[in-house]
Amino acid sequence: MKIYRYSDLSKQDVDKLCLRQLEDDFSIRESVNTIVTEVRNSGDAALRQYALDFDRVKLDVLYLDKAELQHIAAAIPAAEKVAIDTAYANINKFHAAQISNEARIETMPGVTCWRESRAIERVGLYIPGGTAVLPSTFLMLATPAKLAGCKEIMVCSPPQSDGKTNCYLAYCAVLLGIDRIWMAGGAQAIAAMAYGTESIPKVDKIFGPGNRYVTQAKQLIQGTTLTAIDMPAGPSEVLVYADETAIPSFVASDLLAQAEHGIDSQAILVSTSTQMIADTIQQIEIQLEALPRKDIARKAIANSYAIIVDSAAQGMEFSNTYAPEHLILATEAYASLIPLISNAGSVFLGNLTPESAGDYASGTNHTLPTSGFAKAYSGVSVDSFIKKITFQHISNKGLAEIGPTVELLANAEGLQAHKNAITIRLQAQDGY
Repeated sequence: MKIYRYSDLSKQDVDKLCLRQLEDDFSIRESVNTIVTEVRNSGDAALRQYALDFDRVKLDVLYLDKAELQHIAAAIPAAEKVAIDTAYANINKFHAAQISNEARIETMPGVTCWRESRAIERVGLYIPGGTAVLPSTFLMLATPAKLAGCKEIMVCSPPQSDGKTNCYLAYCAVLLGIDRIWMAGGAQAIAAMAYGTESIPKVDKIFGPGNRYVTQAKQLIQGTTLTAIDMPAGPSEVLVYADETAIPSFVASDLLAQAEHGIDSQAILVSTSTQMIADTIQQIEIQLEALPRKDIARKAIANSYAIIVDSAAQGMEFSNTYAPEHLILATEAYASLIPLISNAGSVFLGNLTPESAGDYASGTNHTLPTSGFAKAYSGVSVDSFIKKITFQHISNKGLAEIGPTVELLANAEGLQAHKNAITIRLQAQDGY
């Protein structure tokens, strides 16, 4: 892990350290474009062929129905069932609190304006699979979608070697009242939900993480269809701010938890203490040896770095420039730092709050902006699955109050028909 001193870095140096390139591999873009075009043109036939090519399974039926999901879900071990139930309860409770009605506002006498929420009617959820199956992502996406009131929730996930899904995903589907999972993965699943096939309806918005092919497909369809995506995505990342009150073994475990995601993940350590950095690096080496994914984590750590800062305020200044997906404040003084945070996807406070808790079960959502997009994007929430529609009503008194203002402004802009829409009503009120 490389080590830098913040005070020695120029603004250009800091900007370069904070730059995470969105994947722009030409060969990947070409492959994704081919896949998307094939699915768009050939529909289900293309999905079956890609399942054979990429997943090595022959699919006669592209989806699992309610009865089959219930059958697969019955195999879930009791302890894991309880863990999913607990995680779901916390996630549901946190997201349910996001639902609210806005007040009606009388902007002037007789002029009333307000907003109401409407669910996005048809959403597509992509749940990565293959070697790792992610029930946590299923819960994080489907729970707010159900709370928002989406009428149709399409779920795609890659088939396993038997052409089915894992008992954990099947149980999540049963728990959430989702009656069908389509066995489609990768860029082809994104294309299917964006354009629709014979069996998969076209959706209005696509959610979910994935590999570089999935990310590239989401970016591609956003520019070529009316289907929206949840947010731009890149490799996962964490920034840990640790002072002398942090515990090196804890900090190391948090950095490694991020690093094991993939070799392109970033795990950044920012500290006021050179000793803390040295002790943490030592702990990283110790803990690495026990990890099944140590080769992946080691490469990610080699591509990560530590920053020595002179103060907590300077640490938060760097963090806001980096705009991390996950920010951990490994300090007893975390409360004083909260007002200094302006850019972060999700924040974990204190030495006993690891990112893993938010990834699985604390209740907050783990689908978050990466690659610096936390400067402009929020993580997934109930709001991600709804639209806000404005309403207004003008009474006789309100028309008399607001009419002259609108007439003057419309006339100033040279839009006579706009002015007339007011004038004709005012004249009708006066009995002309």
